[in-house]
Amino acid sequence: MMKQARTRFTTGSLARLFALFFFAVPTACAQTQVADQTISILPEAQVSTQKSAEGFPLFENGQATTILVDPDDDPGILRAVRNLQADLEKRGSARPEINTAIPKDTRNLIIVGSLAKSRWIADLVAKGQLVDEDLTGEWEAFAQEVVEQPFEGIERALVITGSDKRGTIFGVYDLLDRAGVSPWNWWADVPIEPIKALYVAPGRRMEKPAVKYRGIFLNDENPALLDWVNEKFGGFNHAFYERVFELLLRQKANYIWPAMWGKAFYDDDPMNAVMADEYGIVIGTSHHEPLGRAHVEWERYGEGDWNYATNKETLQSFWRYGVERIGTREAIVTIGMRGDGDEAMSEDTATGLLEEIVADQRKIIEDVTGAPAEDTPQLWALYKEVQDYYDKGMDVPGDVTLLFADDNWGNIRRLPDPGSERPGGYGVYYHFDYVGDPRNYKWINTTQIERVWEQMNLADAYGAKQIWIVNVGDLKPMEFPISFFLDMAWDPEDWPLERLADYPETWAAEQFGAEHAAEIGEMLTAYTRFNARRKPELLEPGTYSLINFNEAERIVAEYDALAARATSVGERLPDAYQDAYKQLVWFPIHAAANLNALYVAAAKNRLYAKQGRAEANAMADKVDALFEKDDELTRFYHEDIAGGKWNHMMAQTHIGYTYWQQPEQDNKPETMRIVVPEAAALGVAVPGTEMISTGADTTLTLPVFEPYGRSGQAFDVFNRGQAPFAFEVMSDADWITVSAPERNVSTQEPVTIAIDWSLAPEGRAVATVWVESGDTRIPLRVPTHKFSAPSDRQAFVETDGIVSFAASGAQAVSNGADVSWQVIPNLGRTNDSITVFPVTAESQVPGMAGTPHLTYDIYVTEPGDYTVYTTVAPSLDFRGKGGLKYAVSVNDAAPQVVNINVDASQAAWEKAVADYANVQQTTHRIEAAGLQRVTLWMVDPGVVFKHVTVARRPLPESYLGPPPSVQAGKD
Repeated sequence: MMKQARTRFTTGSLARLFALFFFAVPTACAQTQVADQTISILPEAQVSTQKSAEGFPLFENGQATTILVDPDDDPGILRAVRNLQADLEKRGSARPEINTAIPKDTRNLIIVGSLAKSRWIADLVAKGQLVDEDLTGEWEAFAQEVVEQPFEGIERALVITGSDKRGTIFGVYDLLDRAGVSPWNWWADVPIEPIKALYVAPGRRMEKPAVKYRGIFLNDENPALLDWVNEKFGGFNHAFYERVFELLLRQKANYIWPAMWGKAFYDDDPMNAVMADEYGIVIGTSHHEPLGRAHVEWERYGEGDWNYATNKETLQSFWRYGVERIGTREAIVTIGMRGDGDEAMSEDTATGLLEEIVADQRKIIEDVTGAPAEDTPQLWALYKEVQDYYDKGMDVPGDVTLLFADDNWGNIRRLPDPGSERPGGYGVYYHFDYVGDPRNYKWINTTQIERVWEQMNLADAYGAKQIWIVNVGDLKPMEFPISFFLDMAWDPEDWPLERLADYPETWAAEQFGAEHAAEIGEMLTAYTRFNARRKPELLEPGTYSLINFNEAERIVAEYDALAARATSVGERLPDAYQDAYKQLVWFPIHAAANLNALYVAAAKNRLYAKQGRAEANAMADKVDALFEKDDELTRFYHEDIAGGKWNHMMAQTHIGYTYWQQPEQDNKPETMRIVVPEAAALGVAVPGTEMISTGADTTLTLPVFEPYGRSGQAFDVFNRGQAPFAFEVMSDADWITVSAPERNVSTQEPVTIAIDWSLAPEGRAVATVWVESGDTRIPLRVPTHKFSAPSDRQAFVETDGIVSFAASGAQAVSNGADVSWQVIPNLGRTNDSITVFPVTAESQVPGMAGTPHLTYDIYVTEPGDYTVYTTVAPSLDFRGKGGLKYAVSVNDAAPQVVNINVDASQAAWEKAVADYANVQQTTHRIEAAGLQRVTLWMVDPGVVFKHVTVARRPLPESYLGPPPSVQAGKD
């Protein structure tokens, strides 16, 4: 990830500070000026297209700087150097030479080498020209430094040094990243745009990772990744995995769980492990594949049951071979045991049996390696029911990494106590993809990086820093969240909350240049929020309300506007970026927009058919067209992007789920077609009900009109026949205006009613509107409620007994002595979220002086019993203390404490993760109309507040809830 890292000054570097301010990170677009916010305050060793007196040239004037390496350095480093050569040639249109001896005819050199194996680095350290104290003994650290007169005849050198093999490799790829070469060059066709010159500022920068092992899990890879790999590479062989290994290294990752459903990394191609070792990738196996044996290998070679109690010797022999096969290669060995096929081992928590299994597995490790078990990195994954063993006190050797897991939906289940230490440390297994309850989600990216940040920030703060690994499904199309996850794993402090909102633009600039990066970043933020609030696989025709809050129409309109924007920006991008843009931005937006429109059209079809609207058949036609469009979008991705390079990658079924497992094929939502009579027939439908009126015998009532938030509403005049008709709308009140008093209708027409509040009567009133066509006259009741709310406190004003507001919109924010509220931008279904920091803070007593709280001023027009619906993120009891709590109070009443995890049922969890929201309810008495004070109190850290709704009546059915209320006196 292109970034401006915090740097560490060396002696004399401050004297060069003035010159350094002329250097900035380049974007991929040569002709675009870099935005101000990408310029580091202390940009030592930063990269720029602008030449200065002290800039070190990577290439200029058609000449590339020679690279010097030690031929006896690690093969993985030499491979990275060859990529450095190739990428700089593409960037600068001049191929740098790679020398293994000091050249005689050059002024400048790029020197790459590890502390351990490079004689050139050793020479510079011995002469005192290179500092190594902060690198020696570090894990994967690197430094980049411009050195004056490193060798006789050489004026200057850019020296890339690593504390070890991977540190050196990361130093090379970090330079390329900052030089404008995206890690996604091959995997997403991000071009390497040629430029005339590129320079490195003098000074020294050094980096090292915060999390020791950082990687991805290729999982749930059938059919998309499977078919693509088979067509492209002939199987999951080393040719495929070399592409994956390089991608990981370019993003400073070091760890992988290989694809495992029907695949075996070591068994399918013995060269897989050989090349992983050469590249420098640490190999693991997933949470249910012990001692290096893939799940499918038991199917291939196992004998008897996968049951340690009855088949102990066979399993031990099976596992022993796995450890023998790993050999001396770098690996993290999974220990423990789950049932066959990633299921629970037993219905009970058989702690004694699992302790025996782990002890025997460690004995196998010792026997094979001839060394203590603690010398071999191991993990125990506390996934699903395995966490029960941990909770019940199972004894696990201290050198084993305890790998905590999320709930498969991005909510971490458990973390260690702050400050807790063990030699093996702690880690987190996270998900961007999942197969299981309540539905699979595998098709396109639905992950908000803001939620990733919030959850992994917990992991960082609570000390889970040994392993971060994320299930990425097919890898594509998770490019955006993968980059964020790995960037955060490398250095969480580089992406604090204050910078989180900048990440999408920064990432977009790396892929597409700076000119359109801000707009593309906004689209990345928008589409991931839209997709996260209801994952595509969970969508159904009834997901969004057709009758309340104009919800379904708003959802479709938001997606359509975003899709139009994606097309518009794409048309302004140079041709070189089109393939990358289509797959990274345009496709996920258009595919999701089309799918949401499909389900809303299906819902309208069913409602209209029920109501007898002639438009029902047009909606059925629309469903057919949108279903075909989904197929065309898939074809476009497979055949047109990058000349068909990504064929099969979007083959995941996603339409027509009926339970958790995917359908065998996409299934068009069922539609209804009705027989429409030839003669015209008038019908009217109003918001808030599915009932219709076709004559004077039925009087419909519109939702009440109020001056704050509902001054206008639309109703539908529709045809139940084929012949068009004319209609007229009239009213008995001079304070009602109609958008179109007279109109012709073929199928249906919306009519908007608005209230002139200067003429409307005070208090509550009811007027009548009539819709006439021929001999048919349909009355509609139009209730109004005119009142005035004080504007000095900018209170949220009720609409029809409901007040709705974002939790981040408090009028007063009260922090504690060491605890403060901070907004997490964009996290939520409709707006920002807010929570307390630090996330390791002690629990608080609500209602006490100094307890952090948020105060909201609201205005209601009637006293009564009110329900407060508090929407929080679906966070889990990650502290293991009986649930996360907050409190809520109204006016001066005592706070009511709420445990957001009190309902631990499967049904409650499924609803929370499917809805991307946990809604808690409390009941409060309001004694008098007017201004009121609602207060949210901190009790426990980790509760993320999204939205609050206060209502004195049942909420109309909808998915997202009532839209935000108007604030009196606020523009």
